[in-house]
Amino acid sequence: MGKRNNQRKNVAMLDSSDDNSSVSSSSTGRSDLMSVSGSDDVQVDKDSLLEQALDALYEKRFATLLHQCLNSIKKGSSKEIALACHAIGLLALTVGSGDNAREILEESVAPISQALKSQSDSLKTESLLECLAVVTFVGANETEETERSMQIMWQLLHPKLGSNVVAVKTPAVVVTAVVSAWAFLLTTMDGCSLNSKDWQESISYLSTLLDKDDRSVRISAGEALALIFETGSIEKFAAENKTPPDGSVLEGNKSCEGYTRILGLKSKILNQVRSLSAEAGGKGSTKKDLNSQRNLFKDVLEFLEDGNTPEISMKIGGDSLQTSTWSELIQLNFLKHFLGGGFVKHMQDNEFLHDVFGFTPKRKHILGVEHQMSSGEKRMFRSPNSVLNKARTQFLNKQRMLSKDRNVGHFAVGMGDEDM
Repeated sequence: MGKRNNQRKNVAMLDSSDDNSSVSSSSTGRSDLMSVSGSDDVQVDKDSLLEQALDALYEKRFATLLHQCLNSIKKGSSKEIALACHAIGLLALTVGSGDNAREILEESVAPISQALKSQSDSLKTESLLECLAVVTFVGANETEETERSMQIMWQLLHPKLGSNVVAVKTPAVVVTAVVSAWAFLLTTMDGCSLNSKDWQESISYLSTLLDKDDRSVRISAGEALALIFETGSIEKFAAENKTPPDGSVLEGNKSCEGYTRILGLKSKILNQVRSLSAEAGGKGSTKKDLNSQRNLFKDVLEFLEDGNTPEISMKIGGDSLQTSTWSELIQLNFLKHFLGGGFVKHMQDNEFLHDVFGFTPKRKHILGVEHQMSSGEKRMFRSPNSVLNKARTQFLNKQRMLSKDRNVGHFAVGMGDEDM
């Protein structure tokens, strides 16, 4: 119950550090009051029942919100689906890793997978992909769970077609969304556990995307390839093909052929990256997009040639968030895009994101500076429904009643005097 209790606080109070302390001190105050009256055991039982009731209420609200959003994914319009997907992703990031995030993942995979099969429009597909990526990122505990979501994404680019099904060209915006979400989940994978054959096909396909006309497709493919190189997958695959697991020499020198093919693919990608880092531009391309492409592929080229990764520093309030790997950069960009205007607030208050990026924001108030009440403290002390305000109201009502009784008594005495 302790874990769920902590998650409930995260949902109810984003200012978790201050709120947790205020809740703790309030609980202590109640316990002290009961100690004076000699009813410790009764209070412990009441607190336990209260905790259980709050847990049950939290679980009910959590499940209700999740299933309402999943119903929208199943039956809603494209806009409803987009909003529901965003809400589910935010819910996962807010509760953080744990049983609830795992439940979100397990409940969401099937509806999202089914909805992705009917690609009615790009907005719907992008939203579904982002949601699947976020809930998997937060809720997956096993490699197989992450691979399952990545395969669902990849099938949009390589669908399994029946004999009577005609292949439909995937829009560039969807290709970009798939590759970005896929790479985001790849940041959580161990390169040593990757299957050689499957990943060679992925690398080869990403290489073809570097030649596409759409610049956003090229950029997303470039980031994914940089990440794959960072995991050491290329070298791993080359070594596997150079020497069979049992150390024997394959018949027909197939091992050497595979090794040569992988090295050739690596050389091809290097040439593509070098070309894109110095592209002069094209018809209809904006300068901003062109500069973004050049800067990205310059970083990729420097990484492939010298092993230097781009270092990014971002201001979050008065704190600095820094990344030094492709993995961290891809995670940062994806979550920043998903959270939009809420990114800074989440980075300041969301303990799950603190763990992801190793980011520890400074305390919101320093000794000697006036303390700003957190949202939880405002609810506790200023809300009309707060314990403090209810007690104050009861006290004032009692005072009014006593005052009324005194006035009535005085009035009655006065009337008696006149009669006398």
